[in-house]
Amino acid sequence: MDHPGGHPRRWVILGVLVISLLVAVLDNTILNVALRVISDPGEGLGASQSQLAWAINSYTLVFASLLFTWGVVGDRLGRKRILMTGLAIFGIGSLASAYAQSPDQLILARALMGFGGAAIMPQTLSIITNVFDPAERGRAIGIWSGAVGLALGIGPPLGGLLLEHFWWGSVFLINVPIVAVGLLLMAFLVPESRNEAPRRLDPLGVLLSVVGLVLLVYGIIGAGERASLADPDVYGSLLAGLAVLAAFVVHEARSDHPALDVRLFRNPRLAVAVAAIMLMFFALSGVLFFMNFYWQSVRAFTPLHAGLLVIPVALAQLLVAPLSPFLVARFGPKAVCATGIAIASAALGCYALASVDTPVWMIEAVFFAQGTGMALVMPPATESIMSSVPRESAGAASAVQNTVRQVATALGVAVLGAVVSTVYRGRIEPLLHDLPAAVRQPAAESIEATLVVARGLGPAGEHLVAPAKEAFLSGMHLAALCSLAIGILNMVIVLVWLPRHSARAPAPARARADRPAVGKGGDGEADHPAPGAGNRPRRDE
Repeated sequence: MDHPGGHPRRWVILGVLVISLLVAVLDNTILNVALRVISDPGEGLGASQSQLAWAINSYTLVFASLLFTWGVVGDRLGRKRILMTGLAIFGIGSLASAYAQSPDQLILARALMGFGGAAIMPQTLSIITNVFDPAERGRAIGIWSGAVGLALGIGPPLGGLLLEHFWWGSVFLINVPIVAVGLLLMAFLVPESRNEAPRRLDPLGVLLSVVGLVLLVYGIIGAGERASLADPDVYGSLLAGLAVLAAFVVHEARSDHPALDVRLFRNPRLAVAVAAIMLMFFALSGVLFFMNFYWQSVRAFTPLHAGLLVIPVALAQLLVAPLSPFLVARFGPKAVCATGIAIASAALGCYALASVDTPVWMIEAVFFAQGTGMALVMPPATESIMSSVPRESAGAASAVQNTVRQVATALGVAVLGAVVSTVYRGRIEPLLHDLPAAVRQPAAESIEATLVVARGLGPAGEHLVAPAKEAFLSGMHLAALCSLAIGILNMVIVLVWLPRHSARAPAPARARADRPAVGKGGDGEADHPAPGAGNRPRRDE
């Protein structure tokens, strides 16, 4: 039921939704800090670089493939009901991940978490869209985006603190009490809402998306493992994945009930905003993946120390994200998005200059710039997406945004992780010929595997430590330059194609004070469009 001016408990509801969002984002930020420990054969599961990538990507691929379906299911059965179901499944998957006995078990448990997480994310934005009116929605989305920054700040230090005192599984077990609190608050405070005319489900589309993405990512990770695209398993998987994804796009374009409505991309506002988010997360996800090994394997910092060092990224998002809607109202989404991408891209390029003894304060400054750039991009891009569709399609638009973000995260980890892995193997393998045959191949898997073998050999393995760090830095530098190139491409796309003005651009407070209290704004349009009407982009944009 609509309420004039928004739901009376809308800000309390937003707080409950932020808790639900935190648990999904918190999990990945905590996992990043734990990657080195999980890769250790003694302290963790002895996971290889590719298994670590799959531990991340099994979550993100299932998450991304089911987001749109869960959005439609929430529109049909009730968003609150599906949100609570997703939280419960996420909690069960967290328990299974905490007590996994092998990398394969962890990968499967993470996939279950992705199944639950996919039900959480689209419902949060859909409920926000329904309980807030257009005048306050941008501010609410800014706070929602800032919650991602909060999770970035809480996750790494919390993960490091847990690893200091408990076993690696505690980084997943921490999700359970958050899920319990979220379910309790949601049961009493969040209203139910649904689309009265929902679309049908699309099982074939979901199947094609899952198969296509898994094949594509398998090929990318395999290329990094083998340091070659010539292996039949690698190029066969890549070609098959691309073919299945092409079939998926054709099927979705022809379906009257698509799992991912590719026709939404005909709207330039939505398409460019989606591209901005996708390229941003592609570049950032790979950087976050290898920076944890930089701190813990190259610089030998503890997980807690490494986690605390990520705080500037979160602090920047917490400070800047709430200001972003006001900047958009003053300067327009194009200027704000392009500025944010430029700042984040410059930060990504700086990682190519990091060395074994780079002053920590310099990297912290880069982290703060990276967080500032993200905070400037996400709220206006998300608002552009949500304002491009009518309110009753909020679940679909939310799912599009989250789907491409998760696909970009999976591909970023796979592609940039493959870059680091390929360069590392090429640099370290010539130095391993004198090692016993039983440890030669495992030692080339990753920097952590090489360091474990070096420690096991005692003084005879000390000569491998410095070259292993240099080999990793070479791969990290190349991956950072790739991220910089992607960021520059992203900025060009935004500058050329993103509309200059917001579809529902609320004027700054001072400008509104100069306007008539009721009626037309300076451009002849209502300041606060009615629901439905305000969701249509202007023709002149």
